Amino acid sequence: MTPRSAQDTEPFCWCCGRDKPETELVRLGSHPEVGVCLECARWLQRRARQRHDSRHPGPSARLRGGIDAGRDLVIRKGWHRRGLLGALLRRIDRYLP
Repeated sequence: MTPRSAQDTEPFCWCCGRDKPETELVRLGSHPEVGVCLECARWLQRRARQRHDSRHPGPSARLRGGIDAGRDLVIRKGWHRRGLLGALLRRIDRYLP
C-alpha cells in the first residue's frame, strides 16, 4: 500500500487505507485531518476496552475476556465465513461488547 496524505481528494481511513465516503468516517477531535472508518473505529474500541480491562480486573472484565476468547476462536476456525452459521455469528457479534 502506498502512503496516503490528507491532500488526497477522496476521504480515506487512516487505519486500513480504504477509500470511504465522509459519512462513514469518524474524525479525531484534535486532529480533524485523521479519519477512521466505522469498522476500524469498532476494532479500536474493542482494543481500548481490552487494555482498560487488563488494568482494572473484575467480574465484568472477566466476562468480556470470555466473550473475546470466544470471538477469537470463531475467527481462528473461520466459522464467521460459513453461510448461515457465519451470518448468525456475525449478527450476534454486533450486540456483544
